[in-house]
Amino acid sequence: MSQTNEELNEQEKQEQTCENQECSNDETTTNEGCENQEVSLEDKIKQLEDELKEEKEKFIRVHADFENIKKRLEKEKYAAIDFASEKFAKDLLMPIDTLEMALAAEEAADLPAEELLVKLKEGVELTIKNFYSAFEKHNISIVETDGEFDPNVHNAVMQVDSEDHEDGQIVQQLQKGYLLKDRLLRPAMVSICKK
Repeated sequence: MSQTNEELNEQEKQEQTCENQECSNDETTTNEGCENQEVSLEDKIKQLEDELKEEKEKFIRVHADFENIKKRLEKEKYAAIDFASEKFAKDLLMPIDTLEMALAAEEAADLPAEELLVKLKEGVELTIKNFYSAFEKHNISIVETDGEFDPNVHNAVMQVDSEDHEDGQIVQQLQKGYLLKDRLLRPAMVSICKK
């Protein structure tokens, strides 16, 4: 039953041969796995590079669109500033037309001086009315000068004695002042009472 040395050696050789074959099979599998892994890594890298390139192109397009919109808005902003007073200017054309018609009527009519003066006065009054209606459309109002002096909207150019007014009250308006909404366009020039 006991095996001889030769048989044992033979058996060990066979086992080693089998182990070597298994190892070489494992190495082959490992090498094939590594090659497959390398191939799949290369594919993955290429795929990621393609995605990166695509994202860069999208970014460049979006950035170009943004710059174009920015330039267009800047252009529109300057156009809006340049033509902001267009409506107001159109509304001022009517008073100018009225004044020109009054001057043309004076040249065309053979009227006596008194009648001509009356017609010119009517034309001027109509022109002033047209101006005030244009001002009203654009929220321009006259600064009130009744009552107390307000340094925010009045400019006192002289002080006068007045028994009808109290100290610091406005006596007379010398020039009208105007407000655009709540912003002062021009202060009213007034004289105030000093006692």
